[in-house]
Amino acid sequence: MKKGLTLLLAVVLLAGALGGCGQTPAGDAKMRVALILSGPANDQGWNATALEGLKAAEREFDIETAYMENVDIAANEAAYRDYAAQGYDLVIGHGFQFGEPAAKVSGDFPAVCFMATEAASQSDNMASYVMSCEEGAYLMGMLCASMSNTGVIGVVGGFEQPSITKELEAFKLGAREAAPNIQVLEIYINSYIDATLGKEAAMSMVRQNADVLYHVANQAGTGVIAAAQESGILVCGNSYDQNSIAPENIMCSTVYNMPKVITTAVSKAKDGVFEGGVYYLGMADGVVDIADYHGFADKIPQAIQDAVAAKREAIIKGEFKVPLIETPTR
Repeated sequence: MKKGLTLLLAVVLLAGALGGCGQTPAGDAKMRVALILSGPANDQGWNATALEGLKAAEREFDIETAYMENVDIAANEAAYRDYAAQGYDLVIGHGFQFGEPAAKVSGDFPAVCFMATEAASQSDNMASYVMSCEEGAYLMGMLCASMSNTGVIGVVGGFEQPSITKELEAFKLGAREAAPNIQVLEIYINSYIDATLGKEAAMSMVRQNADVLYHVANQAGTGVIAAAQESGILVCGNSYDQNSIAPENIMCSTVYNMPKVITTAVSKAKDGVFEGGVYYLGMADGVVDIADYHGFADKIPQAIQDAVAAKREAIIKGEFKVPLIETPTR
């Protein structure tokens, strides 16, 4: 009896491995997609745009969805396993830190598709979809440096990892193109959710004469925005058009079309053509961009707006390639 059960299990696993992930559910069953978030889904930034993507996929493909928010790094693998064991067809982790856990779990669930955004991991049934966020950060660097009166600007990052570092490094390069003598202060706070840490880091920069700030810190970045409000200085948002948080302070934001990233992955899984690998999407793909200037359209000198617009167009046309630097330079 035990031998028969073992043989049956082996056959089932082999069939799953040969069939691959992303097969359309049998009968009237809907495809099921789950999303795992590192912070709150209503953060008006990084996690919010991912949830928008999940909801967009739900509407477009008539799928069943679920999401889990505020998942600590130590719990990433367990979250993937939980959804896979429940029979979800595609499980998405939003952020670099989800890459390795997804690749690890994917081997135990060959019939399930796994994905991580901004990661570098892959397997036969696990893919990383990477946004070229450095393109938007470069433009923010140009803008922030051009708008500084003190010659000192600051950028606050979450964790020191490639998906965050590439933005800080691109921000510094863009700033130095616009103002070669600019001083750029940078701090990694080792958190995506602690707004207090974000604010403390930003205030330390203000005390060093920084008069324009930027953040790449998810929910913790709202603390950077709060510091700008309290100090009466300029700031740029990240991941989402964050102008509504502080209309008098936020000049612009990088924006990521995460709905397009997620619907692309869901479409491939639903059609049974989902493949492991690392895929890059940027401005030319309509995935990375910068927001409107809103109330700052009349406050930012036209020459600065024109310089930023020209660089954006050069990036889209492939005439300028923003360097991808994933290791901090100090």
